[in-house]
Amino acid sequence: MENQNNNPEDHNDSIENIEARHAEDPNKPHKPIEHDYAKHEADPGPSPQAVEEYNDKGAGPVMKWLIPVLIVILLICWFIFRK
Repeated sequence: MENQNNNPEDHNDSIENIEARHAEDPNKPHKPIEHDYAKHEADPGPSPQAVEEYNDKGAGPVMKWLIPVLIVILLICWFIFRK
């Protein structure tokens, strides 16, 4: 995507300036799901797909089984090698 702004001052944004512009206030309520992107193009809310998508490939199910197994293995090793 090409930057359409020809002002040279805007091309040298530092990371701090970019983060300051995009910081969210944790005390403000979340934006509602966007249904009319063209109307709110400057500051849209999340898309319905992003909010309602089921995520079954995340790290949660793996960690749910991996952490207890590692704890049991470490406890067994600790009981064997503690002397």
